[in-house]
Amino acid sequence: MIPVDEALRLILDHVQPLEPERVHILEGLGRVLAEDIYSDVDIPPFDNSAMDGYAIQAADTQGATTEDPARLRVVANLAAGHTTDVVVEPGTAIRIMTGAPLAAGADTVVRFEETSEYRTGKWELGEQVELYNEVRLGANVRPRGEDIRRGELVLNKGTLLRAQEIGVLASLGRPQCLVTKRPRVAILATGDELVGVEEEVGPGQIRSSNEYSNAALVQKYGGIPVRLGIARDEVQELRSKIEEGLAAGVDLFLTSAGVSVGDYDIVKDVLGAEGKMHFWQVKMKPGKPLAFGEIRGVPLIGLPGNPVSAMVSFEQFVRPAMLKMLGRSSWEMPTVKVIVDHDIDSGKRRDFLRAVVEHRDDGYHAQVVRGPRGSGVLTSMVRANALLVVPEGVDRVKAGDRLEAQMLDWHWG
Repeated sequence: MIPVDEALRLILDHVQPLEPERVHILEGLGRVLAEDIYSDVDIPPFDNSAMDGYAIQAADTQGATTEDPARLRVVANLAAGHTTDVVVEPGTAIRIMTGAPLAAGADTVVRFEETSEYRTGKWELGEQVELYNEVRLGANVRPRGEDIRRGELVLNKGTLLRAQEIGVLASLGRPQCLVTKRPRVAILATGDELVGVEEEVGPGQIRSSNEYSNAALVQKYGGIPVRLGIARDEVQELRSKIEEGLAAGVDLFLTSAGVSVGDYDIVKDVLGAEGKMHFWQVKMKPGKPLAFGEIRGVPLIGLPGNPVSAMVSFEQFVRPAMLKMLGRSSWEMPTVKVIVDHDIDSGKRRDFLRAVVEHRDDGYHAQVVRGPRGSGVLTSMVRANALLVVPEGVDRVKAGDRLEAQMLDWHWG
């Protein structure tokens, strides 16, 4: 058995970011930018009003009070999307809407709420407007280039594209962007006992749940699952499925079961014979039987067959590998320090316990999920929102001890 950290290092050493592709910006959401983005425009492209109100010269409000307001003649009405040739001169004002270009001569915008229009409740263009306070020069004006300057480096290569980055690309007039390709991940379940989810279960058989949880996790972390179905416990059938995946141009193989020490655990045997085996046991619980190698240059991660072990191993090893292939520079799971609410017996391996984490007045607390918790009890993952990590060599955790918890889901309760 090799330690968890060494296993992860070996896997990450054998995967690299994929090549880039150009996609529509909405298809880039959640993906990694593969180019630097420079602006060829100023944003906003012109001085404009940040409020509905009146475009004025600030000097006209000097000394204005409620008892002695400044009275300005209204010379135009300007909506967003329109321009005017009318110039704001001393003693005049233009009624203006949010986003409208600031008229020539104006240097300030006073909000409706600070004018006679608001006091009278007559929301309409009048011949005159009263202002009751001195207004700071430049108030409520968004200057040209306030957000982005022409020639500025706006988004760096390697940036994870979120909704806000997509919005920036749209504001720059970029309908497409260059992003790292999504990995195509072959999903293969192995075992004579497995049947498809739509099939009737016969004596000694179970439905192929790992095939679907693995595919769902691949989708969750940005990959494209390529489902190869079920391979029976025969070397030739497993080889045939692997050939099918290679022909489909997958970037990563992901198998479940067939990596332990039983008579029919053939994945590691085929991997050793047909490709290159790097390791096949990891010092962790659950998930000790985990194979990693390569088939004709394509990395293969063989997950355990027990569904909890498979999901825990996916989070620790497959997820980081996929994120690196996607061009991400960080792949750590979100973790929090938690106060453990009860005693826990553990072992010498790194233990990943299904747990419920909640926030209280003194910080985050964790409790191991109640009920059956065997590695075949998939519903224990349903009850958990985190994996409580007990370090190697710690065989007992006491109530009140602090540990790290890897958050599977921040939305709980």
